[in-house]
Amino acid sequence: MNVVVLGAGLLGVTSAYFLRQQGFDVTVIDRQAAPAAETSFANGGQISVSHAEPWANPGAPLKLLKWLGKEDAPLLFRLRADMRQWLWGLQFLRECTPARTRHNIAQIVRLGTYSRDTLQQLRRDRQIAYDERTQGILHFYTSEKEFDAAEAPAAQMRALGCERRVISADEAVRLEPALRHIRPALAGATYTAEDESGDANRFARELVKRCEADGVRFLMSHTVTALREAGGEIDHVEATDGEGRFQQIRADAYVLAMGSLSPLLAKPLGITLPIYPAKGYSVTMPVKDASMAHQVSLTDDEYKLVFSRLGDRLRIAGTAELNGYDRDLNRVRCEAIVRRVEQLFPGAGDTSRAQFWTGLRPATPSNVPIIGRSKLRKLFLNTGHGTLGWTHSCGSGKSIARIVAGLKPEIDFAFAGS
Repeated sequence: MNVVVLGAGLLGVTSAYFLRQQGFDVTVIDRQAAPAAETSFANGGQISVSHAEPWANPGAPLKLLKWLGKEDAPLLFRLRADMRQWLWGLQFLRECTPARTRHNIAQIVRLGTYSRDTLQQLRRDRQIAYDERTQGILHFYTSEKEFDAAEAPAAQMRALGCERRVISADEAVRLEPALRHIRPALAGATYTAEDESGDANRFARELVKRCEADGVRFLMSHTVTALREAGGEIDHVEATDGEGRFQQIRADAYVLAMGSLSPLLAKPLGITLPIYPAKGYSVTMPVKDASMAHQVSLTDDEYKLVFSRLGDRLRIAGTAELNGYDRDLNRVRCEAIVRRVEQLFPGAGDTSRAQFWTGLRPATPSNVPIIGRSKLRKLFLNTGHGTLGWTHSCGSGKSIARIVAGLKPEIDFAFAGS
């Protein structure tokens, strides 16, 4: 049985790997010349089950009103004459109730825990190195109000098996001495020892090598232009190669894993995916002063930033801007990230050599990804992972492979079409 995977980012590559493990003949198609070259290129680096509280939560509406029009806001709605953006925004507001937030946290934690376990097993089985660190993730707070608000979600996560402990500011500094500079401003922290970090792009490229060794075929520099339906099922994929030549590609099943482009390909088929691109930013810089640089992966919840140590590099990523498919770098937002890094860890990184990047995260209003069957035969979905693509990639890839194979997924999750 032949399966075509559309997209060679983290979700496409992990899907391809686990589909091959199920015995399928697999072909992956992507418009870039190399895998993981778009949203999976320079993300925050965290395998963060503890980052399960969705953007849509009871405190979000007031924050969004406060942030409207602020160029350096952690979450910025840049309002456009775009019906998709407005509909997504309305769905987002509906997800902000306490009941919906609790439901969404449960989905995100279950998938995250399963995915982290799957990644660890894959790392052992295939000997993949990607600047991984297994020192946990520490969420720190410089606002008493934000720290107090973190306690209830942390308690729910613990009840679901994610050991996100609430700790004092002093204990946070003991775990990560680089926080000593801001000790007077620290309100407290939470710590999840089982969480990890690592270079997602390097992982994806290493996994592609294993996939190719196992017989997976990669058609790079091939732009998918359409999915064609006939008789209630997908008949073929249309694409153009790097020289502009038209191709029709047929298979027994198709997995749509094209991130924020997924809804554009699904719409002509009568499938509406509640996904909107959320532009995220990252800064990567060499370590300048190791004594000031963090070792543990960190999350600054108030500023919506994550900090990872990737070998001799510092990776700081976060914020979100809803502005359609625009990928231009906004210097104000880039400089705001650097300013926060210098405020927290002065001199730790070489800011003169900072590299800025932006990518379009495929965000659903609930932060819960779309994994499972579509309403059309032969078409399966693995998309909409938002800020947690790296965290959820291995669990999502293994789950969709089992679904394509007609097997029951191994986790309790609201899979599409089930």
